[in-house]
Amino acid sequence: MTTLDLAFARSQFPAFAEPSLAGQAFFENAGGSYACRQVIDRLGEYYRRLKVQPYYAYPASQEAGEWMDASHVRLAEYLNVGVDEVHFGPSTSQNSYVLAQALRKLLKPGDEVIVTNQDHEANNGVWRRLATDGAVLRQWAVDPDSGMLDPGALDGLINERTRVLAFSQCSNIVAHINPVAAITAKARAAGVITMVDSVAYAPHGLPDVTALGADILLFSLYKTFGPHQGAMVVRQALLERLGNEAHYFNGAYTRKRLVPAGPDHAQIAAARGVAEYFDALDAHHGGGTAAGRPQRVRQLLREAELPLLARVLDYLSKRKDVRLLGPADASVRAATISFVPLKKTPADLVPALARHGIMAAAGHFYAVRLLEALGVDPARGALRLSFLHYTSAQDIDQLIAALDKVLG
Repeated sequence: MTTLDLAFARSQFPAFAEPSLAGQAFFENAGGSYACRQVIDRLGEYYRRLKVQPYYAYPASQEAGEWMDASHVRLAEYLNVGVDEVHFGPSTSQNSYVLAQALRKLLKPGDEVIVTNQDHEANNGVWRRLATDGAVLRQWAVDPDSGMLDPGALDGLINERTRVLAFSQCSNIVAHINPVAAITAKARAAGVITMVDSVAYAPHGLPDVTALGADILLFSLYKTFGPHQGAMVVRQALLERLGNEAHYFNGAYTRKRLVPAGPDHAQIAAARGVAEYFDALDAHHGGGTAAGRPQRVRQLLREAELPLLARVLDYLSKRKDVRLLGPADASVRAATISFVPLKKTPADLVPALARHGIMAAAGHFYAVRLLEALGVDPARGALRLSFLHYTSAQDIDQLIAALDKVLG
């Protein structure tokens, strides 16, 4: 096991050298992570030197296109997919909507779509709207106490009319890591297309999409140290079946087919910086061949987060004045923790924590259906604390001391 050199990791993020953020411990990473230096540098250089239409014959245009192509190549390496299976769009919510419209054309009246009430609304509402076109919606419901999904319950939901299964790799509130590979295998055996929302998981290590077996996987680059773009993997066999959602004359171009508005050249070009940050992290920690790099980086990030996650979970589990949402076992969840204070409102805790240098958030986080299933009023919401590998033990000390003061 390699221990993360936290000083090196933090040195790759300009935010940690920003005077205005000094003394602030960042615990709203699930809403958007800090951007790494490699992304910021590429974005600035692109706007300075290459802010032209890409793919024309003059040098600046050619280089701009090469930068965009490189982002597809480099992220494909970390996701373990083909280069042409990586797509970019303005956000995961927008990408989900476009994909639902593309898949709608494969559905006939009476065909069934399975959704959960655990997901962010981006991977939920877009499918429920298809009921107006004759699709039948089936809900894979969470356990009302734990907020977790039981994979065994799928046996009673999947049938000969099931066409799509939409679920999350992990919830942005309860954070339990779902057994994606087992779930997709069950769906694939029944000929069901799987759409996996990895937004809440990907910041903790870009997933091996081939190992997971997902037909579609989505995540947000701006929550994964990158620019404000959504990324999606659509496996080639499925892509060939989908309709063109872009201008009719772009139907032959696979990278344009799922982006009706056209690509954001600069941000796509800068996305390559995420992979370059991971490269630097791996090299600094003695990484060997490129072939094993994605798994080494995933393990490095996970091992850095686990002890910090365990500390906060242990602290909250011992308090009698909060309700922890999701499992208390750090080994089965991502480093996102939500809880409901029993004596105060979540919204009141946010400014109180801010006075102690803790950046956190409260609300329903677009998972209204999940909170309702858990018996939590979405209007009241929960307090969410989310952190990443660059979070320090001192940040956790500061958080726990602040919680002691604001919870009373």
